[in-house]
Amino acid sequence: MYRLHAFAQSGNAYKVALLLEALRQPWTAVHLPFSEFVAGVQRSEEWRRQVNAMGELPILEADGRKLTQSAAIMLFLADKHDAYGGKDEDERLEVMRWLFFDNHKFTSYFATWRFMKSFMPTAPDPSLEKWLKGRIDNAFGIVERHLSGREYVVGDRPTIADMSLCGYLYYPADESGIDIGRTYPSMATWLERLKGLPGWKPPYDMLPGERIAPRWPG
Repeated sequence: MYRLHAFAQSGNAYKVALLLEALRQPWTAVHLPFSEFVAGVQRSEEWRRQVNAMGELPILEADGRKLTQSAAIMLFLADKHDAYGGKDEDERLEVMRWLFFDNHKFTSYFATWRFMKSFMPTAPDPSLEKWLKGRIDNAFGIVERHLSGREYVVGDRPTIADMSLCGYLYYPADESGIDIGRTYPSMATWLERLKGLPGWKPPYDMLPGERIAPRWPG
């Protein structure tokens, strides 16, 4: 039984949960209330010493270890269960390439934007919004063009590259103000296709915790 430390607002935790479901592996959630995360419990010296020195979720308890960072966790699971990691060496390298792009740019910019729009105690700074939106448009444009004429990010079947890139895109549009279906048709079609993964559920049904209304929608 895998134990996944998570809360519903974390798209990075959702990526791991999505993979565990697709692998049909039993798992249980260890819930950290989002209110405690926003309050900064993960920044305390005790939490970092006892839970995760990086001060982040998700954390996967597996085989007597605590694994952190969603990409590393997904690579571990794909390798252990021999699924969703790519069918040969070329595909595995391509999967890793997209995982790195996702963590460095695609998810990084969008997740920051969504947190700023939905959960920050003060309204976003317009200059920072403009800067982030430009980065999001560029990263999303790369993926939109890549998915034009293909079904999955790598090869002819879903991989952890798909599950990583989609992690924050199933949250309600009012949390980010970005309508994927209206602006990125290839990505929207791809997201619908990924709903066919075994055990697929949207984040607020998959992970523990309640949805919180966005503070600064639009």
